[in-house]
Amino acid sequence: MNLFDRLRKPAVIPSAEQALPGRDATMTVPETHTVLGTPLLGPWPEDCEQLIVGLGCFWGAERKFWQLPGVYTTAVGYTAGHTPNPLYEEVCSGMTGHNEVVLVVYRPADIKLDALLRCFWESHDPTQGMRQGNDVGTQYRSGIYTFSAAQQAQAEQSRDQYQAALSKAGLGTITTEIQPAGPFYYAEPYHQQYLDKNPGGYCGLGGTGVLCSGS
Repeated sequence: MNLFDRLRKPAVIPSAEQALPGRDATMTVPETHTVLGTPLLGPWPEDCEQLIVGLGCFWGAERKFWQLPGVYTTAVGYTAGHTPNPLYEEVCSGMTGHNEVVLVVYRPADIKLDALLRCFWESHDPTQGMRQGNDVGTQYRSGIYTFSAAQQAQAEQSRDQYQAALSKAGLGTITTEIQPAGPFYYAEPYHQQYLDKNPGGYCGLGGTGVLCSGS
């Protein structure tokens, strides 16, 4: 899809009534992460926690997180929309409400939440609204989706700290949505660990160059 076509897509998240109907069948994905060798599906070990993040095209975003020591597994998918079990083409139409995201399962004993949040903020530009660089559409919005009140509070605190750093650098206002996680729908198998399978594949991520001091 060229940039002109992307710019024509809806820039507003549809209502539940406007969204595509979806389906009951869940996506079948590989059992094992191609890089980490860990499961893509839960239940997760008891010493693990999870976080969902959206920071643009999920191919490059997933690679950012599987490279962090202490991350148990990652998977790409869709969340924060209306359509149950959406397909990639449906998400790209802008008519499901979903965001392209990465599920990050991690061991807090080995990597703290603030390290994940630092990777999140520094790996993209969280001020761009419904886009990330040349990737335009509601599915490319910046988002953090939490699994506890403590995660929510820490994510909000890190946003405020990063906003102060961005403002000092003369940059804009953060548009990141931070909210409790809803259903996570796995993306198609070929999207999982895409840049491991296709090392020369597209990655449109680009940060602001402003460092995050931590949450």
